[in-house]
Amino acid sequence: MPAPAPAPVEARVPFAPTPFVGSDGLRHLAYELHITNYYGDTGALLPQSLQVFGDDSSIPLLSLDGPALRHWVRPSPSEDGAISIAPGKRLVVFLWLSLPAADRVPHTFRHRMLLGTEHHGSVALDGALVAVSAAKVMALGPPLRGGRWLAHEGPGAAQSHHWGSLVAVNGDLTIPQRFALDLVGIDEQGRAVRPTASDLEHTRHSDWVGYAAPVLAVADGIVRATRDGQPEHAPLTAQPEPASLTADGLFGNYVVLEVSPGIFASYAHLRTGSIKVEPGQRVQRGQALAQLGQSGNSAAPHLHFQLSNKATFEGSEGIPYVFQAFNDFGPESEAQLFGQGEAWTPGVTAQHGSQLPLNDIVIEFPPR
Repeated sequence: MPAPAPAPVEARVPFAPTPFVGSDGLRHLAYELHITNYYGDTGALLPQSLQVFGDDSSIPLLSLDGPALRHWVRPSPSEDGAISIAPGKRLVVFLWLSLPAADRVPHTFRHRMLLGTEHHGSVALDGALVAVSAAKVMALGPPLRGGRWLAHEGPGAAQSHHWGSLVAVNGDLTIPQRFALDLVGIDEQGRAVRPTASDLEHTRHSDWVGYAAPVLAVADGIVRATRDGQPEHAPLTAQPEPASLTADGLFGNYVVLEVSPGIFASYAHLRTGSIKVEPGQRVQRGQALAQLGQSGNSAAPHLHFQLSNKATFEGSEGIPYVFQAFNDFGPESEAQLFGQGEAWTPGVTAQHGSQLPLNDIVIEFPPR
């Protein structure tokens, strides 16, 4: 059987991946492959499989068949529909590679995708080379202390509103929240809302375990931006559409620190009136910046935390980081946060160092 013809597509990786170690002990690389069906007369292209190779190896590091690909692409296909790239349209594949921590990380990745066509059988993309970033991942102190926190919508969840959100603003298409965490305070039973609350649908902010917790500088740095005075919404109520895809449109009250040249830590949804710092101020690791709240585009009290390569939300790319120390109590589902389904029980406590909490695990930062 003859080899498939070269695919008539443009394919690229717009932001190079940087390896980091997750709370599962593996080294991970998260990035996106953009594929555009360029020619109008090609007809729809139907991705059938994808393989990722490291350097010159012929053994794939990752292999995804058609059904597996469905969970890692945007736009998402309909429930019963095949993945399809119409003429003039773009598909974004969210790639999550996991390697044993002791393994050597390749210097480059190459991608091979087999695509069906409407008119000419199958075609193949073979290339889209990307150099793996050699940037050093920052090791950070805790953004919060005391109690336990669900690391929600975290790294590894391509369907999350963090990694899954491409932001197109003024000519840039980026993912500012690629490695963001929503840190939700919980009690020892894994509940986000105190049992004294009589009605889950009509809670007050003070009913939420993490509300008003001190928010801390994760490293020495300089305050580059703040915003205060924005109102806090009632918990679990419908949110209005954001006025803009910017920090002002999404974050409510916030603080942005430059924690290393060109590296910025953003803290969002802070409590109204709680911000203690101002732009240009130097802060020290562990210093209180504000309090956890529910301002901006937020359905419940929590801290949104991310690291990115620009002080602004729009036009920035989310970059990985690790926390120097935290305890891991195992996974928890969003339903269990509200006492629904099987009750949450902590697993065997595991101590982690220089790792990034992955999606939906319960963590605790050590005391000062």
